[in-house]
Amino acid sequence: MLRLKSLTQIALCGALIALLSQLVLPLPAGVPMTLQTLGVAFCGFYLGRKKGLAAVLLYLLLGAVGLPVFSAFSGGIGRLLGPSGGFLWGFLLYVFLCGINGSRWKRMAYGGCGLLLCHGAGVLWYAVSCKVEIGAAVLAASLPTLWKDAICLGAAYWTAQRLKRILKK
Repeated sequence: MLRLKSLTQIALCGALIALLSQLVLPLPAGVPMTLQTLGVAFCGFYLGRKKGLAAVLLYLLLGAVGLPVFSAFSGGIGRLLGPSGGFLWGFLLYVFLCGINGSRWKRMAYGGCGLLLCHGAGVLWYAVSCKVEIGAAVLAASLPTLWKDAICLGAAYWTAQRLKRILKK
C-alpha cells in the first residue's frame, strides 16, 4: 500500500508535468515545443520506475477526462489521439526507463533510450494521424524538439540528484 508521502510525491510530480506543459512554443506541424519532457524525466529520476510511472499515468488520466493539463491548457481524449498523442503515450516508456536504478551513466543511457523511444512513438503516431511519410514526420514532429529534450534529460537528472541530496540533509 502506498504511504501518504508516496502519494504526495506522485501528485506533486504529476502537477509538475502539468505546469511544465503550459510553457508552450507552437510549431507549424501541430506538435508544440514544451517542457513536459523535463517533468517526465525528472519524475523518473526522482521517484523511480513505479512511482514515476504512477505520476505520468495520473497526468495522462487527468488530461484524458478533460482537465486542461496538456499543452496550452488543453485536455480531453482527443489530445491523446491527435498528432502529438504518440509523444504523450511515449512518456510512459520515457519515465519508466529514466527510473531504472544504477550508476549515473547507466541512468543517463536508459533515459536517452527512453527519450528516443518516446520520440519514436511520437513520430509513428504523427505519421499515421497526419497521413505522412515517416521521414516527413521525423522532420516535422521530432527534429525541432529533440535537441531541447536531450538538454532537458540532463537538466532533469541533475535537478533530481540535487533535490535528493538536499532532502537527505
